[in-house]
Parts: sequence; structure tokens; C-alpha cells
Amino acid sequence: MTVALYVLHLGALLLLPILVIGVINRTRAIWAGRRGPPLLQTWFDLRRLLRKQPVYSEVTTSVFRVGPLVVLASALASGAFVPMLRDFAPWPLGFDFVAVAYLWGLGRMAMMLAALDAGSSFEGMGASREATYGALVEPALFLALGTLALVTGGTSFSQLMNVGFGDPARAVIVIGCAVALLIVLQAEAARVPVDDPATHLELTMIHEVMILDHSGPELAALQYSAAMKLTVCAALVASLLNPVPAQFGAVAVAGANLALTLVVAIVVGLIEGLVARLKLSAIPQYLTVAVVAAFVALLAATWLRGGAA
Repeated sequence: MTVALYVLHLGALLLLPILVIGVINRTRAIWAGRRGPPLLQTWFDLRRLLRKQPVYSEVTTSVFRVGPLVVLASALASGAFVPMLRDFAPWPLGFDFVAVAYLWGLGRMAMMLAALDAGSSFEGMGASREATYGALVEPALFLALGTLALVTGGTSFSQLMNVGFGDPARAVIVIGCAVALLIVLQAEAARVPVDDPATHLELTMIHEVMILDHSGPELAALQYSAAMKLTVCAALVASLLNPVPAQFGAVAVAGANLALTLVVAIVVGLIEGLVARLKLSAIPQYLTVAVVAAFVALLAATWLRGGAA
């Protein structure tokens, strides 16, 4: 069974991002009155990019070439700590959520340095925005995960997700942390309403502007890494909301978690189809909602522990 869980986790980490992006794009297209691309369009795009020869500017250095590899490696490494199946992670460690946050920060820094290495003030503008919004979203991430650690007494992702809906206080904790993680997902993966991966408006671009000079396999690595981070965040939300008890068996719990991950993808697609991209000045206020939601969950956790005492 353990070997099967390893295989299932690896398959979910590597293959589910392609399907998740397809579900989001298809949901968004349906709400716009269009048929939308195939569910596996991301796979076709990645395969096309892998066949192309990358083109480099004369001013770039090795930093530009190494950046996408670091971004991809950090996304893959974070997937080893996060329980894609709720109760199982290949490498559970104490306070591994701190390691995941710093791995994502490492990937963000590598992408920003690669953008700056291109020698373009336009990409430098995107890197500056990425640094700003990254700093704003990290408090919400740590506050939500710290709240879950307070409630469960655990120190690893696999333990943090077992909060449950046993009473109203736990329901508030789960909902508050789920809202916070959903907003973190939108910021980390550059999705609407924080960012729009399909935008071509220069004054509003954040993530896309930083990868304008990348091409071929390096662009494929950056796009795949963004999809993987989105899927990992969606799996965290799914693990938190998963109502299937462990008594039903690991297969049932894992299957429910994978299905809920796709449900989260549909929710993200609904948001992108029904909500306009926010103005740059409104993004910090939106990210503050994540902090407030996590803080409400923390208050409920404090009340729960006080009541238990």
C-alpha cells in the first residue's frame, strides 16, 4: 500500500497540474460563452515548447538560464512535503510548511533575478511587483498554517490537515484557513483577480512580464512550475476540506482528495470567469482579506483551546 501511495502521489504531482489548468481554462471559457481549449491543451503547449530552440539576448548571463531550472526544482521539491492525498506525503518533516514557504520564496527569487538579468526595465517592473505581492501574501500563509498547527498540535502538513468539522469552532477554522489558502493560491500562481496569465496589457502585467524573454524548454519549465504550485495549493485546500474519515481507507481518502482538488480548480475557474482582474492598487487590499480570514481562524482556534482547557 505504501508503494502504491508513493506512485499515486508522484502521478498526482506530475500529471494533475496539466488537468487542473485545463479545468480552470475550460470553466473560465464556459462562463465567457465559449467552448474553450481541450482539457489537455497545457500538455500540447508544453510539448511544443520543448521542441523549440531557446533564444537568448546578448546581455543575459548564466543567471537567466539557471533561473527556470531553480523555479522548477523548487516546485518539485515542495511537492515532496505537501500531502496531495491528504494523509500521505513522501517526505514529512517537522515544520515542513516552513520549508515549503522558503522553497517557493527561492523559486520566486530565481525568477526575479532571471527577469532582471534580461536587462529590460519592463521585466524589472514585473520583478518589483512580484516582490511586493510576495511579501504581502506570506503573512497570510504562515498565519493560516500556524493556526492549523495550534489546533492539531502537529508540525507537518500531513498532521495539519486533520482538523475536521466536529464543532462550529473547527468549522470556522477550516473555512477561514481555506479562504486564506485560496487567495494564496491566486497570488502564488498568478491567477485572477491578482494577476491574469492571459493579459497583454503592459501596465497590469506581473508574472507574465517576467518571462517574456524566455522561450523553448525554459518557458515550458516556468509554465509547468506555475501549474504545479497552483495544484499543490489546491491540494492543500482539498486536504483541509476533505470530509472522508481515515476509517474508510487510504484509497477512499486519496480519491476524495484528488476529486476535491479538481473541485477547487473549478472554483478558481468560476472566480476567473466572474470576477474582473483587480487594479494594482486594490491587490494589497485583496491580499489583506487572506490575512483577516486566517486571523479569524486563529481567534476561533484560541477560543477552542480555551474552551477545551
